[in-house]
Amino acid sequence: MIPCIDLMAGKVVQLVQGKEKKLELELDFVMDKLANYKTIQVIDLDGAMGKGSNLEQIKLICSRFNCRVGGGIRTVEKAKEILALGAEKVIISSSVFRDGKVDYGFLTSLYNKIGKKKVMIALDTFKGKVLIKGWKESTNLIIFDIIKKLEPYCSEFLATYVDKEGMMQGTDIDFFRKLKELTSNELTAAGGITTKEEINALENINIKPALGMYIYSSMLN
Repeated sequence: MIPCIDLMAGKVVQLVQGKEKKLELELDFVMDKLANYKTIQVIDLDGAMGKGSNLEQIKLICSRFNCRVGGGIRTVEKAKEILALGAEKVIISSSVFRDGKVDYGFLTSLYNKIGKKKVMIALDTFKGKVLIKGWKESTNLIIFDIIKKLEPYCSEFLATYVDKEGMMQGTDIDFFRKLKELTSNELTAAGGITTKEEINALENINIKPALGMYIYSSMLN
């Protein structure tokens, strides 16, 4: 299991479908509660939405955990900056796409400068279509059609099922199973994972569950 820390204005938050703020916690409190975990997924929501960044907080988290970090990484230089803060992998999303198409030029540049081992590609979807710009804009690209084409440029995919993100109403295991069948890369799943049964189901098909509200709900009880 991989806990998710989503950062907004220096605080740890959880949003419902990327919109309504459902939870806000102090970073130090969350890091202490997650002390037994080795790997943390960090998303800079301010960076993703183009409203600033949380670099100081990212550096602090990377000093205590193995981190994969995303949110607002739109250039090779920014990717290098995040890696320099101590991140093991960078997560790129909106920058993968330009004018409704895959930006192979950017992906090739990133591959040449960083290599695929340190790169994760985030495919955030709603009703199967890829979302960009902090989930604010939908493309017409279907995740099942493009995942194999993106495989050479990363070591891992992060697939977020935004349809159920932050709602604690369960996720779609079949959705993730179909994705896993389409790629030989590692796959991390996020979005609506609610029960231990769902976690086990994902792990049984070699998919890593990335958990937000599931962990925070138990953390606060």
